[in-house]
Amino acid sequence: MSEGNTYEVRVPALPYVRSIAPYQPGKPISEVARELGLAEADIVKLASNENPLGASPHAMQAAQAELTEVARYPDGSGFLLRNALADYHNVSPEMLVLGNGSNDVLELASIAFLGPGLSAVYAQHCFVVNQLATKARGAEGIEVPANDFGHDLQAMRKAVRDDTRIIFVSNPNNPTGTFVTPAEVRDFLQQVPANVLVVLDEAYYEYLAPGQQSGSIAWISEFPNLLVTRTFSKAHGLAGLRVGYGVAHPSVADLMNRIRQPFNVSNVAQAAALAALGDAEFIERSVELNRVGMKQLTDGFASLGLEWIESSGNFVTLRVGDAGRVFKQLLERGVIVRPVAGYGLPEHLRVSIGLESENSRLLETLGAVLKAS
Repeated sequence: MSEGNTYEVRVPALPYVRSIAPYQPGKPISEVARELGLAEADIVKLASNENPLGASPHAMQAAQAELTEVARYPDGSGFLLRNALADYHNVSPEMLVLGNGSNDVLELASIAFLGPGLSAVYAQHCFVVNQLATKARGAEGIEVPANDFGHDLQAMRKAVRDDTRIIFVSNPNNPTGTFVTPAEVRDFLQQVPANVLVVLDEAYYEYLAPGQQSGSIAWISEFPNLLVTRTFSKAHGLAGLRVGYGVAHPSVADLMNRIRQPFNVSNVAQAAALAALGDAEFIERSVELNRVGMKQLTDGFASLGLEWIESSGNFVTLRVGDAGRVFKQLLERGVIVRPVAGYGLPEHLRVSIGLESENSRLLETLGAVLKAS
């Protein structure tokens, strides 16, 4: 191809693929530094719900040790990690599905159970992968209006049609942080038809207060149409390694494992996740830092006269008015947050909980931006 020439792809694409808007991730520090001419060390990133403590030291050591074997394919079955997770959750290994992040597990569920002529139900302001996975299969997405930014489970149950095969429930939800109580979820499961798979995405489960944590995985024995997904990307700090998992009835897990890519989780990721699973002390420190940081930020938002959505995750979404302008001006000052207009929240920004110094930088910069407007 000569320089300057462009070509249009002439291979016919499926119309439902053309209708999908690409996922827009949070801006990385390196990109912001390059675009704005800032030093990377002067940039604070609070955009992607990452663990500000990094990863468990045990996980880092395990990953480093495994680097000597990167010339070899990983264990496609994930035997060690799958069995460790089975022990951890007191389930059989046949109930586990490993994924390249938990969003990969959401995709596997959609591949196994959705297609043209079928539908999936999800909430307004829900995790965007629910919509993307549905549309990518050519299925119809049924979006149910939110109740105070959160899931209206009763309305979602009523939205189920004869062609519905999946209901997506993100709990806590991203980007709103809203939470549905275990009692409400369990009551909902009792009402959902047995031929509809309930995908309960619990990516932020470790950050829940003890009273909010449920026995959702234990419910699978009673509700075989339940799939629970978890991830090592958040509290465990392994976002860059991409490893998550789903727990489901063996018959559901079997179908998903049939279509799972042979080596979808690398050997380095498996080793790090295995070590992270046993590092309870790191999780405790991460959860405590998050609790303190959440209060620091919400107290700061209150002092600035801002409204926010109560969150059960490691982030908080606040209303700032002209969110696009505020986002841009924060970015120019070296503070990266996440605009959420694509989630139907054009006046809001999502802010991840960071270290105390990072939270202070955000509040100070945000105050200056708002004062200047």
